[in-house]
Amino acid sequence: MRKTILITGASSGIGKETAKFFQAKGWNVIATMRSPEKEMELNQLSNVLVTRLDVLDLDSIGNAIQSGIQSFGSIDILLNNAGYGAYGPLESFPREKILRQFNTNVIGLLDVTRAILPHFRKNRDGIVINVSSMGGKMTFPLGSLYHGTKFAVEGISESLRYEVEQFGGKVKIVEPGAIATDFAGRSFDFNNNENLTEYQNIVNKIISVFPKMVENASPASVVTKVIYEAATDGKNKLRYMAGKDAKLYDFLNKWLGYNFIVSMNKKFFKL
Repeated sequence: MRKTILITGASSGIGKETAKFFQAKGWNVIATMRSPEKEMELNQLSNVLVTRLDVLDLDSIGNAIQSGIQSFGSIDILLNNAGYGAYGPLESFPREKILRQFNTNVIGLLDVTRAILPHFRKNRDGIVINVSSMGGKMTFPLGSLYHGTKFAVEGISESLRYEVEQFGGKVKIVEPGAIATDFAGRSFDFNNNENLTEYQNIVNKIISVFPKMVENASPASVVTKVIYEAATDGKNKLRYMAGKDAKLYDFLNKWLGYNFIVSMNKKFFKL
């Protein structure tokens, strides 16, 4: 019997690549996005349901889950992939943008998860896979909002696993490093206020170095394969790293510690 995965944020990047990968592996795929009418590739594939889900819209969440169940009978995996990165000095962000960052990356993830848990409980099975980041375990300058959301995803996932284990479910975290997607484009919200002169030195240095941070980024397929591993390995493993840089930073953080990472970042960014 075919298994079914529901993917949020499937219009591009990791989400879209994952949808295509699972479909090629013989899965049913519920590929959700804010504007499904714009999708021209996934809706041509067999056993793929392209439907609307905006993590900020509770009705769309419920409708997408019910449409998926009606189409395929059951959902086995939830991949919480939708999200974006807000960077810049905290003072430069209006409150509405702060709320949007946390509502999208954290509250939206919680709302989608809460909506599917009754289905998983009924089936006494199901896996929640949350796409976090290497930035959920360590930080870069100007990322207080983005890193705050990913640290939250890590904590949510760690604790939630105890709950879902009560009915046979699992929670897993995938932690990508730098990935060659549109994260630096439409998935990237950079804010700066040049009147805040005290921050302009660090802003300019980060902007000048940013291209070096992504020039050796891994393709999205690297993350997709790790997501597939997490979905199919049958293990109770919590964390899965994706990308050589993620594994390197994890090693450095684990064995050399926080102060070393701070010193390394300051040297790299010339702070």
